[in-house]
Amino acid sequence: MKRILISYVLLILTFSMLFIGGCAKNQENDHSTYIGIISAMDNEIEVLLSEAKIERTDSIGGVKYHVGTLRGKSVVISRAGIGKIRSASGVTTMLDKYDISKVIFTGIAGGVADETDVLDEVIATSLIEHDYGKLTNEGFEWLSGDPGFSDKPGEYYVCDPDLVDLAYESAVKVLGENFVHKGVIATGDQFIASEDYVNMLKNDYNAYACEMEGAAIAVVCQKYNKPFVVIRALSDKADGKANEYYENFGDIASDNSSHIVLKMLETMQ
Repeated sequence: MKRILISYVLLILTFSMLFIGGCAKNQENDHSTYIGIISAMDNEIEVLLSEAKIERTDSIGGVKYHVGTLRGKSVVISRAGIGKIRSASGVTTMLDKYDISKVIFTGIAGGVADETDVLDEVIATSLIEHDYGKLTNEGFEWLSGDPGFSDKPGEYYVCDPDLVDLAYESAVKVLGENFVHKGVIATGDQFIASEDYVNMLKNDYNAYACEMEGAAIAVVCQKYNKPFVVIRALSDKADGKANEYYENFGDIASDNSSHIVLKMLETMQ
């Protein structure tokens, strides 16, 4: 009887260990490290979602976060919305909710530098908020950097060099070297369609492109100490014809950036 009782206890312990081990494995799977991919508009992630194996979609604060795998990598893909507020909110939620190792922002922009053209790609080496400052009777005064982030001085938010190199190399493979640039991207809450303003961005900030989300993504990623990169396909030249070019080339430019993200994931270790 005593021998039977011991055997029964050992059997219970064995099943308990197997159950606990299975739970631990499930918890480990639930807490995988993901690559965060974020955009402003639906067409900027349409190709990525069509290629991904989506396991589930979480809706948080009205924003959808698609969780799954893409090119063999665990990813969370989201369209946060247009502008600095929506993009900052979207990436903050992503970093709070999921175990994100790095962030890739993909989308379209307006070209600024003379050497850029429509459907070229710009990989951000750094970003600025061109509309961050104070407006007085004497005009607009740009305030450099982030007053709440004084431990990282400087006027620009710098992208992760390894991700920049990976994005650039991937873009060259997709589009060809003559159509890919690295440089500063200027962020502000305006769709720029003004030659005068483009010249200001080029002369004052040495910008290659302008858009409405990148610097906000950069600020949040820096605060969370997460590596990030912003890649932008040019849908227009941000001048007087910007609206016309955007209508004609916006979807093509979005797809180009998506294919570069796919190439990045294929190459990424």
